[in-house]
Amino acid sequence: MSLAPCVVGVDFGTLSGRALVVRVSDGAELGVAEHPYRHAVLDKELPDGTPLPPDWALQVPADYLDVLRHAVPEALARAGVRPEQVVGIGTDFTACTVLPVLADGTPLCELPGLDGRPHAYVKLWRHHAAQGQADRINTLAADRKEPWLQRYGGKISSEWEFAKALQVLEEDPEIYDRTERWVEAADWIVWQLCGTYVRNACTAGYKGQLQDGSYPSPDYLAALNPGFAGFATDKLDQPIGQLGESAGCLTAEAAAWTGLPEGISVCVGNVDAHVTAPAATAVEAGQMVAIMGTSTCHVMSSDQQGAVPGMCGVVEGGILPGLWGYEAGQSGVGDIFAWFIRTGLPADYSERATALGQTPHEYLTDLAARQKVGEHGLVALDWHSGNRSVLVDHDLSGVLVGQTLSTRPEDVYRALLEATAFGTRTIIDAFESASVPVRELIVAGGLTKNALLMQIYADVTRRPLGVIGSAQGPALGAAMHAAVAAGAYPDIRAAAHAMGNVHRGVYLPDPDRAAAYDRLYAEYRLLHDYFGRGANEVMHRLRRIRAEASA
Repeated sequence: MSLAPCVVGVDFGTLSGRALVVRVSDGAELGVAEHPYRHAVLDKELPDGTPLPPDWALQVPADYLDVLRHAVPEALARAGVRPEQVVGIGTDFTACTVLPVLADGTPLCELPGLDGRPHAYVKLWRHHAAQGQADRINTLAADRKEPWLQRYGGKISSEWEFAKALQVLEEDPEIYDRTERWVEAADWIVWQLCGTYVRNACTAGYKGQLQDGSYPSPDYLAALNPGFAGFATDKLDQPIGQLGESAGCLTAEAAAWTGLPEGISVCVGNVDAHVTAPAATAVEAGQMVAIMGTSTCHVMSSDQQGAVPGMCGVVEGGILPGLWGYEAGQSGVGDIFAWFIRTGLPADYSERATALGQTPHEYLTDLAARQKVGEHGLVALDWHSGNRSVLVDHDLSGVLVGQTLSTRPEDVYRALLEATAFGTRTIIDAFESASVPVRELIVAGGLTKNALLMQIYADVTRRPLGVIGSAQGPALGAAMHAAVAAGAYPDIRAAAHAMGNVHRGVYLPDPDRAAAYDRLYAEYRLLHDYFGRGANEVMHRLRRIRAEASA
């Protein structure tokens, strides 16, 4: 049994939370455990059966506490680590995942009589029903030439704090009035662990429009809605904790949940994507990390400050101290592949996969890998969950062009894989056009297991692909920040060099395939601009028709 000092990282994902026990000296991963959220994602109805409109995605905050009660003790047991060896705990969360609470942190959905009110619940990152509010936020900010808007590539997303809060005000003013704190789940879970509410600098900057120490002004907010004037000062503003700082000490109650010693350091919260960059030892300017799962988040630090079109934000010190941290992303990636398996896979394909001992994804990947680039005759747009970057419009939708009666499931599957790679190349091109160079691409997340997908990304982006050496990148990054907060390392760069894990140049672009993909990418960009930049508003019209029919 190892007696070396250890830290625990807890990664709160879209469907589950994972706890990882990590040795401080070298980043060795000693034990991991996962606990699924009992309520998963509420996108059709609340637990009491109350129906939800389209584009809603909610969660139950009690599910997050269950992760602490189950995954942390299980990971400790699997690691063979004594509780007294653990010197700190760090967490990361999906973002923007936000909830309304009382001043003591009690979620409104847990109050008597509010369990049937949708706006009382956690709004998950992929809640896209505030697009109308986001559009007004953007239009007004552009008209007023608000200085913070350029830091977000010219558009605020419907996924973020202000749009979601404005939706609550305008659709359920009683819930808005009862909201005493509008809190990121990343900060709420730290609050539950140490009893102190500290807003982390990452979500405050990227999701809360905190720039140069200020939120959007009360005057601007009042112009959106008079009842919104005091939102930032009354419900959002809170002391800011820098990444890698200690937010407080583990309370007796949280110690009982987790089996960890009372009083150990609890690190300031962080975002799953951003915390992964140092875990992949991406601590130098120009190293972009793509965290690929249900969605993809692209994070990169740079010594250049630029206005990248459609970026999710640029925040000084938002990922690493002393550098500008950039974020971009794609709203749907793994979700798109899963959707196709769920809705488009014929029964005989499923039977053949089972007979071969493969999952449907593995079976379709094997079939798709036999094709030459362009052999399927298809090109797709990866907007099934809207477009986060570079168009920042969640009312856009997916497109597949080129189908014939000869089109097979593996053709569509490969076209969808390629579409997400084209989306990433579009983001990289936007960075490069803004004079923010992308020197290296490193991939993390569950989709690194798909070798075909990784090779497609290398060929499409014409860049060598590195792969993180951990299957638990966010949890490892959270643990590394916990080590810094506990005083084991002076800063996150030092922790990254000692505890991080990456394999560089695992997938190299093939010149012939890359040239073939250039032709397909040109077609993708034609469709991208035609449907996404106003030439044809059919996607928006269809959304309105659907909303009217669903009302």
